[in-house]
Amino acid sequence: MKKVFPILVCIVTTLLVACNNDSNKEDNSKSDRFLIQVGGLYGYIDNKGTIIINPQFDEACPFSEGLASVEIGDKWGYIDKTGKYVVNPQFDVAWTFYEGLARVKIGDKWGYIDKTGKYVASPQFDYALPFSEGLAPVRIGGKWGYIDKTGKYAVNPQLDEAYPFSDGLAPVMIGDKWGYIDKTGKYVVNPQFNKACSFSEGLAPVMIGDEWGYIDKTGKYVVNSQFYYALPFSEGLASVEIDDKWGYIDKTGKYVIDPQFDYADDFSEGLARVDIGSGCGYIDKTGKYVINPQQFEYADNFSEGLARVRIGDKEGYIDKSGNWIWQRGD
Repeated sequence: MKKVFPILVCIVTTLLVACNNDSNKEDNSKSDRFLIQVGGLYGYIDNKGTIIINPQFDEACPFSEGLASVEIGDKWGYIDKTGKYVVNPQFDVAWTFYEGLARVKIGDKWGYIDKTGKYVASPQFDYALPFSEGLAPVRIGGKWGYIDKTGKYAVNPQLDEAYPFSDGLAPVMIGDKWGYIDKTGKYVVNPQFNKACSFSEGLAPVMIGDEWGYIDKTGKYVVNSQFYYALPFSEGLASVEIDDKWGYIDKTGKYVIDPQFDYADDFSEGLARVDIGSGCGYIDKTGKYVINPQQFEYADNFSEGLARVRIGDKEGYIDKSGNWIWQRGD
């Protein structure tokens, strides 16, 4: 398994922009639909491995807030959990719903729609990220700002980079330095970092020079810079790399699981994916293997009790005991 550079994890994890890793605070834990691919087409199963929506889509994203974006031909729309179209295919790109709104692209411009397909912000942005805590980062004319759910600017475009809000603050870049603003656009932590991730569980990973540490919401270091890589906290622990090995620390910076892995992902539902050599397995918060390392070519975090994995010619979902719930062979 390959390592993931932390700034990418910042984007994927805290910005919620990766289709295959979408999660949402609105009842996603009970979506009971899992994305599958058979014969080059995408469909959905339930948590027992029964196909609920037959593979028929050219591309598809996981369900979020009761809807999933799917592509037929070269247009994207949205279906409900029965596979019925709620918003007919009409978009060049359509992403997952967050806080009741979804990003869609027509031509080279991005806008936002509600769950009926009605525009709340017409396509006008050069790029757009998901809503979080009532605001969404958008880019126009080379600068980033934030809009509210009516499409009105809450923070005017003036930033060189901007990530979604988390814990009331958002990481933004001016020039080549990162800091944190509140929802009025006021700096709470002045730009000073080479890289910065969103806050999670009250702390944020930041980099000065070539080392990562963790700050609180006042900008004070809680865990001093010392790590080569550092990921956001999840379920009370954070994955860090030092001397080419990954382990887990608590919020005081104390190791709970000593560095020993070639890579270590976030905890999700009490388990974390870790890599040892060419093998990949899952550990609990004591560092004990729950699923022993295997030759997974791909392995995702657990969500709703299942994890998507691929090993050899088998691809599908396993449960927390490592049993296959659904699989397909190539």
